[in-house]
Amino acid sequence: MGVQVVVSLLAASVMQKMAPHCSFARWLLCNGSLHRYKHPSEEELCALAGKQRPKAKRDRRMNGVTDDKPLSVPRDIDLRLDTSPITAVDALVLRYFLEYQWFVDFAVYATAVYIFTEGYYCLAEPQKEMNIGVLWCLLTVVFSVKVFFMVMRHYFRSEEGGERSVCLTFAFFFLLLAMVALVIREDYLEFGLEPGLAGISSNLESILKQRGWEWTLPLAKLAFKLGLVALCSFLGACLTFPGLRLAQTHLDALRMAADKPLTQVLLHVSFLAPVLVVVMWIKPISRDFLLHAPMGKQTVQIMSDSAYNTARLWTIVGLCLLRLAVTRHHLQAYLGLAERWVEQMRKEAGRIAILEIQRKITRIYCYISVVSLQYLGPVILTLHCTLLLKTLGHHSWGLYPEPPPLHPAAAAAPPHPDGEDVHAAVEQITGVLGGIFTPLFFRGLFAFLTWWVAACQVVTSLFGVYFHQYLAAS
Repeated sequence: MGVQVVVSLLAASVMQKMAPHCSFARWLLCNGSLHRYKHPSEEELCALAGKQRPKAKRDRRMNGVTDDKPLSVPRDIDLRLDTSPITAVDALVLRYFLEYQWFVDFAVYATAVYIFTEGYYCLAEPQKEMNIGVLWCLLTVVFSVKVFFMVMRHYFRSEEGGERSVCLTFAFFFLLLAMVALVIREDYLEFGLEPGLAGISSNLESILKQRGWEWTLPLAKLAFKLGLVALCSFLGACLTFPGLRLAQTHLDALRMAADKPLTQVLLHVSFLAPVLVVVMWIKPISRDFLLHAPMGKQTVQIMSDSAYNTARLWTIVGLCLLRLAVTRHHLQAYLGLAERWVEQMRKEAGRIAILEIQRKITRIYCYISVVSLQYLGPVILTLHCTLLLKTLGHHSWGLYPEPPPLHPAAAAAPPHPDGEDVHAAVEQITGVLGGIFTPLFFRGLFAFLTWWVAACQVVTSLFGVYFHQYLAAS
């Protein structure tokens, strides 16, 4: 385990020392490909409106003008916004930029450590070593949920209160959807959660019977399912606004790429990626179709069970990389909201305060780091849940043979240590926990979480498309 610990400490040290100098998250926003719209000055707006340059407050007081009425201009002025590339200095004033930079950089280093540990296990085949890459992936999943909660808390603090109602409504909806998903039979949704829970129950039963606590087994199973449903509802509420935002940027990115058919195809495939992830766990139209493909009056097996598991893992990783590849198009589409807002303002009658124009354009730019978190957060969460599914579920990347099929084995109760051999006691407890939380259980758990994150994105993004195309337009 020494090699893994050294690499893990090296990655943590490099992440801390190199963050001010080399950051993937900062490069993603500040590499010069994203252009922000600058708000016009008071002099420019007054010149467009045919008014004189506004006097300073001191000059106005000397001339006897003491009113504090805000300066305003007609809404139909011919306003053209200037653009400039986003630089690292510009990004420092963004809200939640430091949180965004740390989270994305940590996810990048976690992925790098995981790739190293996978290669280390493939080449060296260490025995009885803990996989450090799994720990990094688990931390990334926890930090993803923390980031989602931070952004959702920002919406709950909004003065308008509409965002709070939307989050609560979708939380209740996803609560019902999670309960429905958990009662569907494995013949239709093949998470493997029920076999995993059955294995845990059988392993715990032998331990609890010795202490007379076997009556707690059904309660523990019920508590686990209720906790999983609550977690799904919370994740659904957190993924609500990222899905709605994704729908908006997707539609705007398609308009910006109207003369680029290849880019439009990539945007469509990226947007529909969660749908493909959801379908890959629907057994009748995915696994059964490929393992028993109809060919006339006969059925042909296109691939084996292990090959299908491997293909599903690689497909999810590829779709996550595709989402990452079109990040710039989505972020630039969001920044284009400033120009669209100005175009909409010119179609309206009346006057508008100069300060309101400046605030609106500046607010769109200052929110870009939050939008980046909303876009990249689900991608990072899906990717690392998939990596945990592969490692803890004992799947294979197809580069080396997959382990044999897993069957839950009964775990023995740990004997009471006498106190002199602490190391043996730790090994015994670890062995018992390994016998209880089997790879079969982790397969079901992380398969369900991966599918659930994709399902939440499907529901919220499709609702967002309907909202922005029909409801918002009306």
